[in-house]
Amino acid sequence: MRASVDEDPAAGNDGAGRRPGRPALAGAREVLAIPAFRRLWMVTGLCSSADWLALAAFAALAGTLATSSAGLNYAFSGVLFANLLPGLLFSPVAGLLADRFDRRTVMAVADLARCALLLSIAVVNSYWWILVGGFLVQVATTMWIPAKDAAVPGLLRRPDQVAPAAQLGLAMTYGLTIAVAGGLFTLITGAGTVFGLPSHVLDMNGLTRLAVVVAALFYLASAVSIATVLPELAARPTPATPAGAADRAPDATPGPGLGAMLRDSVSYVRTSPLVRGLLIGMAGALAAGGAVVGSAQTYALSLRGGQAAFGLLLLAAFVGLVAGILGTPRLARRVTHERLFGIAVVGAGSVLVVVALSPHLAVSLAAVVAVGAGAGTAFLTGVTIIGSRVEDAMRGRVNALYQSMLKVVLGCSVALAPLLVTLIGQRRLHLWGEDFLVDGTRPVILGAGLLAALAGGLAYRRMRAGIAHSGESAGQRR
Repeated sequence: MRASVDEDPAAGNDGAGRRPGRPALAGAREVLAIPAFRRLWMVTGLCSSADWLALAAFAALAGTLATSSAGLNYAFSGVLFANLLPGLLFSPVAGLLADRFDRRTVMAVADLARCALLLSIAVVNSYWWILVGGFLVQVATTMWIPAKDAAVPGLLRRPDQVAPAAQLGLAMTYGLTIAVAGGLFTLITGAGTVFGLPSHVLDMNGLTRLAVVVAALFYLASAVSIATVLPELAARPTPATPAGAADRAPDATPGPGLGAMLRDSVSYVRTSPLVRGLLIGMAGALAAGGAVVGSAQTYALSLRGGQAAFGLLLLAAFVGLVAGILGTPRLARRVTHERLFGIAVVGAGSVLVVVALSPHLAVSLAAVVAVGAGAGTAFLTGVTIIGSRVEDAMRGRVNALYQSMLKVVLGCSVALAPLLVTLIGQRRLHLWGEDFLVDGTRPVILGAGLLAALAGGLAYRRMRAGIAHSGESAGQRR
């Protein structure tokens, strides 16, 4: 399959963006029946297990190697920051590499680099090298992810298989591999107690360093698998067709250099209403989600539920997110992906208004579940649109932009929300003859909901304009 922005009725598309209806489980089985995708899915499992195992081991190592109370206090947050920063800085470069070079080579080299860096962290056994080496590991991971995401649609047989493939990828990355990594970390670090190993056999953090070595071996196994059993990834992306190319000579294609590709990607986003609408909608949804996460703890206190209410709110958001991801393929059988994306973002923003006005924890929990469902639906629909409607030569860059925006907008919103809550403070309102004490979380969440609803509506209009433009261009070519 080579997906593009044009509709392909013969490939299972009805011309309006809808896909033929099949149960989600049947779609997952059908996708896993494709040998190349199944092998890549297992490789993703190896790498994701290594990611989570390394993160747990880094946090534990940093805690034992810290030489000051400040270092101990910032051990986990420092490791987490070192893991997030490369995605903010290098995602655009990663997208260019995914669209410029052989994706199998990019992924294999990134895996080998991660393996070598983890081994060096286990050997050096230094607090600062955990942070620096972990940062470099995530640089390699940032290069790996867009190449993998851009390669997946090319392994499938029809555009309607992109959604179940994305579901399987999310289930592997944020479900199975977390359980595998957690179990392995517990088994490895608890081996000394279980087997009664004497203290002189292993030093204070020897078993934790062994967990780092195991994660390195997972990356090595991934690199070997990519190089030996996934030749389908070796195909270099086809050259992108820049805007207006249909009116120029057939050989008028952009230059092969990274600078030309960067200019071409900027031009592509500017001239593609579909991609612009997708990015606008996700930016609004992520900004709203970040505002909620950043103010959630104070909001829970305003409901007089304490830390228990905070935990319940996080659980409700996660349950909603999973429900939205699982239910998206069924909804996509009835409405177009563009309409579903817009409805999901507008719906999540509208329900946030209920969250902002809610006086009771029970109402808030139900509303937060609905917000999470809208966010999960929007995210999976966005991934599906990129996989099935963005041409192969641009898919790596669009995926990288999508992922980097996820981290940048969400991170900035999470950081800004507490500041806004503090600046607004508490206000006493007199309504219907009663006095109400309103804290700063309510206006922040209300504003976030309205922003998301506005962004969702604007995104849908842009994306529909993109579909109309594609149809007109196709008609002119015929």
